[in-house]
Amino acid sequence: MATSSYPAPESPLRSVYRWADERLGLADLAAFAAHKRVPQHAHSFWYYWGGISLLFFVVQLLTGILLLVYYRPGKEAFESVRQITYDNDFGWLIRSAHSWSANLMVFALFVHLFSVLFMKAYRKPREFGWWSGLGLLSLVMLFGFSGYLLPMDQLAYFATKVGLQIPGMIPGISGMVEDLVRGGPQVGEATVQRFFALHVVILPLVFLPLLGFHLYLVQKHGNAVPPGEARKPAAERRTIPFFPNFLAQDLAMWLIALNVVTILATLFPWDLGKMADPLAPAPLGIHPEWYFMSQFQLLKVVGVIVPGFGGEIAGMGLFGAATLFLAAIPLIDPDSRFGRRAKIAAWGGALVMIGMIVLTVWGYAAL
Repeated sequence: MATSSYPAPESPLRSVYRWADERLGLADLAAFAAHKRVPQHAHSFWYYWGGISLLFFVVQLLTGILLLVYYRPGKEAFESVRQITYDNDFGWLIRSAHSWSANLMVFALFVHLFSVLFMKAYRKPREFGWWSGLGLLSLVMLFGFSGYLLPMDQLAYFATKVGLQIPGMIPGISGMVEDLVRGGPQVGEATVQRFFALHVVILPLVFLPLLGFHLYLVQKHGNAVPPGEARKPAAERRTIPFFPNFLAQDLAMWLIALNVVTILATLFPWDLGKMADPLAPAPLGIHPEWYFMSQFQLLKVVGVIVPGFGGEIAGMGLFGAATLFLAAIPLIDPDSRFGRRAKIAAWGGALVMIGMIVLTVWGYAAL
């Protein structure tokens, strides 16, 4: 009996994949993922924090779009947030998830920053990865500062008013802060509109390309290994495939982080205070968000030692010096040949981290 020479028909799923592969090169991406490997060692846990930070940003993006549908900047800012929180179905949950993920994102970025620092992942050829990461952290803190005012409740109003006084103390900057940022001599409707534009338009336009550049560098150079692991012979270093092994572990960490956001947003919904009243006295214990508390407390401590305008300048100078030190670390410790420089980078970074933690705890204890 003669057999047919026609090939067996493809399954619909296989046909769709082949159609997409011819146009998008999916096989090349699959081959890249199959060959990419991730170091496996005692400190591999720290590799997950970059991905966790990215997840929190995705949560921010999705919840922010939903809030954008109902938020009205200007005179109706507070009323629109009140409606989102109390009138719209699940509005309180979306707003709480947005606020909690913002704080968790900043925390995850700080953990990621200092894990990269102590694993020496800023050394050649990863200098631009370090600098772009610092830029992303700075932008995220600006996201937090600009978004904090948008509800326009009493705490947000006075905290923003105090926060804007800090750059306004810098000679030559005070006029720009008043004209460009506040939109006038006091925090008001114009400030809300400008912060809204900064939060949803200007910062995303800067953040997304920088994030893409940072992720490209991570893919190009791969995951760095700590110095102790790098000194081992190549045959003794363990690695695992990125796909599916590390990706599955990364997704498990994402699931845990998403559960943390959900639990916090559900059990501890974000509060909305009274509507801002510029004529009312400032609430007791007014303070910025926790990720600005170290700078706030530093200014207070230096102000006691050096009273007046000189103390404010000295406090900002110390914070600026710490920031410049972090930015200069790849130049201080470019590779493993400079043992003394490595100690300066490690001890200096540890001092910055401990100083931030101590000042933050001190600031809250002093409220």
